[in-house]
Amino acid sequence: MSQLKHIQSKIKSLDEIVTCSKEWRSKKKKIVFTNGCFDIVHLGHIDYLCKASELGDVLIIGVNTDASVRRNKGESRPVQDEMARATLLASFVFSDAIVLFDEDTPYNLISAIAPNVLVKGSDWSEDEIVGADIVLRSRGEVRTIDFLDGYSTTSILEKALRAH
Repeated sequence: MSQLKHIQSKIKSLDEIVTCSKEWRSKKKKIVFTNGCFDIVHLGHIDYLCKASELGDVLIIGVNTDASVRRNKGESRPVQDEMARATLLASFVFSDAIVLFDEDTPYNLISAIAPNVLVKGSDWSEDEIVGADIVLRSRGEVRTIDFLDGYSTTSILEKALRAH
């Protein structure tokens, strides 16, 4: 299998990720889930995702579709289309599966996957984290990870606009 085909094979449909989750769970793998737009992947994302992957055996990354990003971030976003963002995330060694979701939140996706660990940035409190109720009800963990100072997609876009 070519490298690109291997990378693309990590991008899963909802049905595929549910099947993979059941298989991983049957092998006693600890499933970690996080999500985001990941519009312009930067060092802060890599730091965050590496730390998330260290919380279990399998890292599933939920990625907002283009329509979902537009609803959440405005008409000027995303900068990169959903398949470009998903493929880039799938290329990282620490990612095991990428799944796109079209809703405004990943609640239904989290419900379908039932991860052992749900991860968000520390700018979220536990009671604000979508899907925390699902994970906690099944005796899982909800964790937050501090962001790397100075790195955000918004600040990168603002800097680029100021430069031009």
